[in-house]
Amino acid sequence: MTTIPSSLEDRGRILRELGFATRRVGEELHGSAEITPEMHVPGTSVLRTSVLATWADTTSGLLASLVMGPRVPVTLELDLHLYRPAPASGAVRAVGRTVKVGRSVFVAECEFSVDGEPIGFSAASFMVAPDPEVRFPEGLSVDLPQTGERLPVPLAERAECERVAPGTVMLPRSVEGLNASGTVNGGLLALAAEESVLSLAPGSTLSFLGLRYLLGARVGPVAAEARLHDGLARVEVRDTGNDNRLTTLATARIFG
Repeated sequence: MTTIPSSLEDRGRILRELGFATRRVGEELHGSAEITPEMHVPGTSVLRTSVLATWADTTSGLLASLVMGPRVPVTLELDLHLYRPAPASGAVRAVGRTVKVGRSVFVAECEFSVDGEPIGFSAASFMVAPDPEVRFPEGLSVDLPQTGERLPVPLAERAECERVAPGTVMLPRSVEGLNASGTVNGGLLALAAEESVLSLAPGSTLSFLGLRYLLGARVGPVAAEARLHDGLARVEVRDTGNDNRLTTLATARIFG
């Protein structure tokens, strides 16, 4: 298992290495990043769908923080749809918008393009973290600058997300993969779900990834197990160190 660094400055570093920056533009939140080979699906030159899901979660979650802050929003559901496989390189642009602000649930959508060509869209819903002590630090901004940090190795290797059997992957818990509420980041759970499906269909990529976050993964390691039939997969993601509790249900479809 990964050794957890003592400094909280390392929290979420893996996601920062994706190089995603955001800025507020009126009522929207715009995000941008450059695709690098370390973000590709293994054996292909296609950007991972889970990377786009991570950026959708970041963009939508920051919009939610404008409403729910200083309390921390947690993702309930996130769906990502792609028109075609994402390209190998180029400038990704995300445009996030608020859809609904309810008493207990916030909903946002996000549109993605690469070098000006639309590639897909997402929708996500959020609620406030149940623990009232979990709060953002004062002065938190939704404008995330470019940090210069980049993935030194392919994403799954960086996260130590390992395929242990066809349809099964293991993801360790580390400070570098935690979110603001101290649980495994939803983007890495998306990665684990994606990897479990792709282990059953090498060389394929996902056209759809839907995630239902049921419980934070607090202990780890996380296990993702997929079943695939006729291009459609169902994935169960469990926190093996917490009585093997179900943390996430995912649905995925591969391009056929």
